[in-house]
This record gives sequence, C-alpha cells and structure tokens, in this order.
Amino acid sequence: QASLLKMKAWNAMEYDEKLARFRQAHLNPFNKELGPRQHEQGPSEQALDISSEEALPELPPGEPEFPCSERVMDLGLSEDHFSRPVGLFLASDVQQLQQAIEECRQVILELPEQSEKQKDAVVRLIHLRLKLQELQDPNEDEPNIRVLLEHRFYKEKSKSVKQTCDKCNTIIWGLIQTWYTCTGCYYRCHSKCLSLISKPCVSSKVSHQAEYELNICPETGLDSQDYRCAECRVPISLRGVPSEARQCDYTGQYYCSHCHWNDLAVIPARVVHNWDFEPRKVSRCSMRYLALMVSRPVLRLREINPLLFNYVEELVEIRKLRQDILLMKPYFITCKEAMEARLLLQLQDRQHFVENDEMYSIQDLLDVHVGRLGCSLTETHTLFAKHIKLDCERCQAKGFVCELCREGDVLFPFDSHTSVCADCSAVFHRDCYYDNSTTCPKCARLNLRKQSLFQEPDPDLDA
Repeated sequence: QASLLKMKAWNAMEYDEKLARFRQAHLNPFNKELGPRQHEQGPSEQALDISSEEALPELPPGEPEFPCSERVMDLGLSEDHFSRPVGLFLASDVQQLQQAIEECRQVILELPEQSEKQKDAVVRLIHLRLKLQELQDPNEDEPNIRVLLEHRFYKEKSKSVKQTCDKCNTIIWGLIQTWYTCTGCYYRCHSKCLSLISKPCVSSKVSHQAEYELNICPETGLDSQDYRCAECRVPISLRGVPSEARQCDYTGQYYCSHCHWNDLAVIPARVVHNWDFEPRKVSRCSMRYLALMVSRPVLRLREINPLLFNYVEELVEIRKLRQDILLMKPYFITCKEAMEARLLLQLQDRQHFVENDEMYSIQDLLDVHVGRLGCSLTETHTLFAKHIKLDCERCQAKGFVCELCREGDVLFPFDSHTSVCADCSAVFHRDCYYDNSTTCPKCARLNLRKQSLFQEPDPDLDA
C-alpha cells in the first residue's frame, strides 16, 4: 500500500511538472525572452524565475515534444487591439488622410508579403483612399469640362449612381472612377475612354438639321457598309463572326453589340405612315437622337400623309382646338388682365400650338394615341374661352354681331356655331352665312368703296 501511494504521488508530481513546463514554454509570451519589465524586477524575483526554470525536469524520451512556434501557438495575447489602428480612420481632414495613407503604405512595405496582417493593411489603405476621394477628387489634373467632337463633357460628382459607359459597354464605378457626361446628348463614358470616341454629338445634328428619316427602315445591306459597324467600323456579320451585326430600325444600318444595345424606341416613319407606335430596336446613337427630337415640332402631317386625318378622328379634334386657340391669341395679346395672368403659359410645353396648327412633334402624336393630349387641350380651351366670354369685360367688348341677321348674342370667332370670313375676319352665324350663299357684306362694301375711289371721273360732269 505504501508503494502504491508513493507511485500515485510520483505520477501527480510528474504531471504537474509537465504541465508547468508546457505552460512556461508555449503559453506565456512574456517569458520567451527577457523583456524590459524583467530588468526592473528585483534580484530575488529573477533568481526565483531562474531557479524555477532550472528545476524543471527533462521530459522522458517517450513523451512527444511541443515545438515552440509563434505562428501556431500565438493566441493573440501579444496583439494590440486597443491602440489606434494603422491609417487614422478617425481622420476627417484631407491633410490627415494623406498622412494616414502614407503611414499605411510604410506599414505594408514592412510587413511580410502575403501575410494576413499585410492583407488587412491593404484593405485599410483602400478605405482611406476612398474616403479621401469623397473629400477631394484625386485626379486633380483632369479638367471639369472637356470639349471633343462637339460633345461638351462635364465631370460628374455623383459617386453612388450606377451607370454604363457608352464607349466600352462596362459599368462605371463612380466611387473609384472618374466619368463624364455630355450635356447635349447625355453620352456617358469613363475619363480613359474620352480619347476613343469617334462619333460626334447628336445634339449638333438636332440643332443644324432637325428632321426625321421618314422612310421605314431604309436598309441598304452590309455590303454598302463594307461589312463593318456603321459607327465604330468594327468588322461584323450576320453569323456573329467576328461580331454580331444588329440592325437599327430607324436608320436601317447595321451596328456591333457595343454600339447597338437593343434599346427600344418609337419610329417616326412608322407613326406617320402606319400610325404604328410599337417600339423597335435601335442603336445607341439613334436612341439619343430620337430622345432629343421627341418634343421638336418638325412633322407637317397634312403634307406628309393627309389621309391620316381621315383615319384618326382624334387628330381632327386636335386640329379644331388648335385653330380655336390661334383665334383666341389676339384677345390675350391685347388684354392687360390676360397678360398679367399669363394665360398663354398654359401651353408653354407646346409653344408651337400658339404659332400654327400644322406642325406636330412625336410627343404630340404619342399623347394623341393614348388620349392625353385631347383632354389637356380641351381644358385649356375651356379656360381661355371662359376668360374671353365671361371673366373679362374688355374681351367681351371685342365680340361681333352677325351683319346678316343682326340678331342673337355676341359672337366670337372660336364659337362652334359661327363662320369667319377669310378676307376680313368678320364673324357671322353659320346658318346665316351658308343660307344666303353670298359674299361677305363687309367685304362687298369695302369693294364698292375701292371701286368708287379708283373710278375715272366723268368729263361731262366736270364740264
């Protein structure tokens, strides 16, 4: 029994010694080498540490050794998690951020390559540079305005909007990339792609030659283009080798995938000739041109397709309302109250409606197709008529009395039951004017007066 107790005591002491040796060699980073704190200890403490270390017995040869490896056994006790991180993340000034970036770069150079600490430092460097770019664009040598091929490019300040470069067909990362937008045609591209642009700004064509192609998809064939893209001149073919050929339904030409993104747009020729508003695939250049031209009144429908008014009843109503508004315009020009109220500004989005009744824009025809233009123009017509006939005494005094029957209420040229003389602008009841089927009495009196003035004198009466 005594030998058994002695064996247990020996095993317990051997276990304690092994545990102490393991902890001393592997888990205590402060005792791996003599630090400055150990120099400050008293000689008694140092002797205690040395004596305890020397008193440790050697491990038996059969026991496995635990190699002391800092990379494997470092549990992070030596990592400083409470000091200010490398890079001065709290810096808000441009000068402080530049200093922090320089410090972070020096740390990256000193750290071992491909180490985890170096990777973390690189991430911190990226965040610091992004923060600096928010305060000040690092590309200071790039101007805010660039003029190229009649494009007027302005450097964009927005960093969060996701856009696509119209030249290279890749995403513009506004947070880390500089990009420009043309104020005329809204062409967007990277700053590095500006020198590669070969197509002039379509806004110049709109201002110099504002007219539509009124032939439906005027295809001429790939051979007329030398089997190249109509814009960038890259080789294309219908087989997709080396690049896919995509046809623009507006111009009839073929483009590559970088110049033709399968954008959809309403084709003016199909609207005018077929009253067809189905969107078709067009190239990027055609899409920008059609977008700039959509509100320009360049279509003279009665000359292009006069039969369209027989087919579309809404166009007849719109034409009548426009003619009435032109007859109301002289009242507003000479009325002080109408000028102060700015009634004509009700049509400021469609200025051509107060100039003529013949010109139309594609936006007008789109609104006619969906029924929006008829409703809005009827409300404007009612507002104008109310001012002239009810609200303003000056405009009421400019009414007419039928010179054929001289009965009834005061007439105005935009009333539905009246007729207007094309020569002298006199107003009559429609029934009176057509029933008599005679010329305008006012014009007849004027003709008689002219004849009397230019009639040769009678010599007998002079004698």
